[in-house]
Amino acid sequence: MPFFDIVTNVMLLNSISFLSTIFQVAAHCIAPRGKRFIAAQVISIILILAGYILFIISYLQISEDREIKIRIGLAIAGTILISLNWWENYSILFQNPFLTSISEDIAKSRNLVGILSSVVRIIVTACVVGAYVPLSGMDWSTVTSVPKYVGTVIWILVGVQLVSSALGHWFVVVAFKIHGKRRIFLLPLYLASLCVVAAFIAPVIIFYQRSSSHKEGSYTTTEYCNDITYGTGLSHDTVWYERIIRDITYTLCPTHITSLKEIGYLVAYSLCWWLGWVLCTMYIWSLQFNRIARTEDLFVRRMYEGVFLEQSTLLNIRFEFQRKRKRYRKDDPVTVYLCATMWHESYNEMMRIIISMFRMDKFRPKNPSNDVSFESHIYFDDAFKDVRGSQHRHLNKYAEDLVEVIQDVYRLHIDDHLDIIGESQLQDSHFVRERLLQKYLKILYTPYGGRLEYTLPHGNLLMVHFKDKTLIRHKKRWSQIMYMYYILGWQLNRKYFKKFQQLRKENDEEFEKDVEFEKEILRKEMKKEKHNTYILTLDGDTDFQPSAVMLLIDRLKLYPHVGAACGRIHPTGTGPMVWYQKFEYAIGHWLQKTAEHVFGCVLCSPGCFSLYRGAALMDNNVSKTYTTKAAEASHYIQYDQGEDRWLCTLLLQQGWRVEYNAASDAYTNAPQDFKEFYNQRRRWGPSTMANTIDLLGSGSLTSQRNSSISKPFILYQILNMGASILTPATVCLMIAGCLTLILNIHPNISLFLAVTPPVVYLILCYKLKLDTQITIAAVLSVLYAFLMIATILSIIASIVIQSTLWTPSAMFTIILVVLTIITAGLHPKEFHLIIYSVVYFVSIPSGYLFLTIYSMVNMNNVSWGTRETSGPNANPSMRTTKQCICLTKCCRGLSWDCVRVKQKDQATETVVMTDMTENVSDLTPHQEHHQNIELHSENIAQDWVEQLEKTHGFTLYAKSLLREEEEFWIELQRVYLDPLIEDKAKQIRITADLKTLRNQMTFIYFICNAFWLVATFTVQAIGNPVTIPIPKENFNLTQTYQELHIEPIGLMFLFGFTLVMLIQFVGMLYHRVYTLIHYVAVSSTNSKTVLQESNAVQIQDLFEEETELGDETDDSTYFDESYILENSYITESGHGTLV
Repeated sequence: MPFFDIVTNVMLLNSISFLSTIFQVAAHCIAPRGKRFIAAQVISIILILAGYILFIISYLQISEDREIKIRIGLAIAGTILISLNWWENYSILFQNPFLTSISEDIAKSRNLVGILSSVVRIIVTACVVGAYVPLSGMDWSTVTSVPKYVGTVIWILVGVQLVSSALGHWFVVVAFKIHGKRRIFLLPLYLASLCVVAAFIAPVIIFYQRSSSHKEGSYTTTEYCNDITYGTGLSHDTVWYERIIRDITYTLCPTHITSLKEIGYLVAYSLCWWLGWVLCTMYIWSLQFNRIARTEDLFVRRMYEGVFLEQSTLLNIRFEFQRKRKRYRKDDPVTVYLCATMWHESYNEMMRIIISMFRMDKFRPKNPSNDVSFESHIYFDDAFKDVRGSQHRHLNKYAEDLVEVIQDVYRLHIDDHLDIIGESQLQDSHFVRERLLQKYLKILYTPYGGRLEYTLPHGNLLMVHFKDKTLIRHKKRWSQIMYMYYILGWQLNRKYFKKFQQLRKENDEEFEKDVEFEKEILRKEMKKEKHNTYILTLDGDTDFQPSAVMLLIDRLKLYPHVGAACGRIHPTGTGPMVWYQKFEYAIGHWLQKTAEHVFGCVLCSPGCFSLYRGAALMDNNVSKTYTTKAAEASHYIQYDQGEDRWLCTLLLQQGWRVEYNAASDAYTNAPQDFKEFYNQRRRWGPSTMANTIDLLGSGSLTSQRNSSISKPFILYQILNMGASILTPATVCLMIAGCLTLILNIHPNISLFLAVTPPVVYLILCYKLKLDTQITIAAVLSVLYAFLMIATILSIIASIVIQSTLWTPSAMFTIILVVLTIITAGLHPKEFHLIIYSVVYFVSIPSGYLFLTIYSMVNMNNVSWGTRETSGPNANPSMRTTKQCICLTKCCRGLSWDCVRVKQKDQATETVVMTDMTENVSDLTPHQEHHQNIELHSENIAQDWVEQLEKTHGFTLYAKSLLREEEEFWIELQRVYLDPLIEDKAKQIRITADLKTLRNQMTFIYFICNAFWLVATFTVQAIGNPVTIPIPKENFNLTQTYQELHIEPIGLMFLFGFTLVMLIQFVGMLYHRVYTLIHYVAVSSTNSKTVLQESNAVQIQDLFEEETELGDETDDSTYFDESYILENSYITESGHGTLV
């Protein structure tokens, strides 16, 4: 290539598509219906061959000596050999076992092959250079004696080439992923070669015209070339860009721009090669693929060629990609089960989750051709109560509220339909409303209590499972086990089990081989359906949009090793406690979850909004282990206090990946009361520590099973765990530093003063009741908030007094503030949350000192702590409810902040679990039996069905389950979900074991903090001999010839904490980029669908299938309609795209 001109070198690279074009022609000939697309490839071959011929003729006309022929032959042979680079793209098409085996082996060890091939390239290049220098008669001194400035230029060019090619390849991949295939992917790559040639030739023409204007008479191109070639009449004081342009001209002059004929040859073979490459890659224009498709699904090889980036990128795109995507879309539908657990939610909280479920129903009307199907389930814990005078148990107030919420939302949807057709067309719209509501409600008696089955307005199913704790085990984890086994066991496995049974009945000697073949097909189908069955876990107050669910589905659809994915959880509510949690959740998601996602796996996918893969939950030692009853003290903490984190730990230990999607937003109520907040974190803190210790304890085995968890990630978690354990001591040191500066006392005295209140509180927590502990913590939190303000101001004051920024505390504070502001700035929709950072930082002593003490000392208390005392609610009016639903109907975001319904008459209805810290309950058995009994003097309903009839206002008919399903529930209850029998002796033993475990863990935890404080105290007492002196610089970075003495222990801790923050910050940057890619990909697929479907989607007549209301019609007839959904997905051939 150095012997040819620049234009030839640039355009010659397009001819490397020669063999790829031949392979495509062969593939189309082999394909049954592929010959219709063969014309472009045939023309491409002809054009490339024509380019070679014109190239040979052009140079042989100048000279026919042997050297020219060798150069031409090497150039053509080199391009053909390079075109072998992408043989894998076509190897499968020829169905050659040898080539297929090699391709599979390379795919399995792609990284190793890439490394080895790169090493081989370097060695071969070095050998060629080493052989060329002596063979060409050159001396090594001519190579090594390059001027320094030339060497600098060479290294700069190499660096620019490496960086630009890497960035170019990355942007190319991004453009493909975000569906910018034509405008920002193909067109730029196609035009790159032409633009490079134009960028070289245009300055040459400009300089030629400028030179000819200074010459007298005619100044031909031949004369100009001679001046450039031999340096005649050129000045030596030219600037750098003039020298570059003359170098370019020098490569063109000897051969091609001295006559029109030579220019014609140059243009002709350049266009032939370019057009041949374009026609070879024309198939890319019609490719169909998923958004954020995996790079390995887009490209054959992960490596890229930096020298000919645009050509190699297009040739590297999979030729069979379109066919694979079509097969995937058609044959792999996804089923998502929305599973919410409820207990003591308020009317407003229930309204949020029910509206979200109705929103999902409207987003994907029931259709067998859908790419995603939805079914909703609600599992209501402890839903029944005893009523004096009735032989059967009745629904409690919370369960009645849920039925009323569903009824209200359902009626409003019916009202919307009646408004469409006009109520004047109906004689009695109230009768129509109640008749339809009765038609689409089914009531079933079940072995665990009862079930309501609603057919939602757009055909999807909503099941409400009312659990009677006297019949089935209650609490959240057992509800999760209940729906896992019901959905994955009964609904999924049973279907294939019946098919296998049918095959066994038909099995005889004549058809034995056929039956075995069908069994193998069934096994593959069952495996695929398990893989494409997802469970969306929800809390009873979660509010979300369909787009958020689809973003999580994308992660599981595209990455088969992802077992779970969670979204961004936003706490809602008002008051200082909610403000604190808003920023706490924000900083946790911005930094901690993104770092876990990027460098390893997310350790906790919150149960309020997470999507789990069915195959992952059905894996060995996941669902089976999850059913383990707590038999030891540590089990109560790890299994029942943080069930979501434990489930994720089981998934990680089995090799599944857990991911985080920042664009998938969900909203849930946060504790607004200080007591409720402390009780919630009392559960979360110890369970988080227990599961993290469990994961770190099996870190070596987990890293072997799970490719996403590496040894460096384990080390990062150890650092994070150590920083968390030492946080109480760190807070005390911060307060001590503040007291030292403000009171001007010795550091050891200030440290003693800072440590004394927490130690006193620690002792009191062992002696006082829970409510008293929380009250003391609240008072101390307020006092320490003022001290925290003083601490922040003291850090600023120390910077001013010492006149330097280079102290560890000052540097740490500056880094902390800068990283926080930058992180918030990279989340523009959440930037306003930085306002709450003030509340968060002044509450650090409360959240990281007193809350830690409270959680550790009360570790033995395994009661739930939240929602345990709640009573009847004042329901909002129908008008207010309809306003809320109307605001949320179009999926334009949350609407609940606009309505605040005050709840009154909060009273205790039931005590779900006695405090495990007490050896014996304060209630007598007789009192315990009657605390769930409600007194009624008249009109007592016989059972819960008759109770619901009064709520609905019309007659309801209850049925029994199918015999097979009833047997399934009975067996499931017997094996896993029988109510736990109260064993006083065991309860006393567990209580004692919990206290022992509490004492051990508290001792270890706080002795570590005590060691840290004692070490700091000792270093401060010794003074300068053990400190690290560093030179002091003032604000303008000039030396002051003074020294600062830094404590090594404090410096080590600050360095470790800063390192963790920087790791999280880098992970956040990486995650933000790919979140943006996902968001843009979703948006780009949106606009296309809207343009195609906006004129096609019509609102169908509500009653076009019904002749009269009394007729028996199919469930989907009345509600079979299509809508243009704003901020949702529109169905196009079974595929969803975000609007």
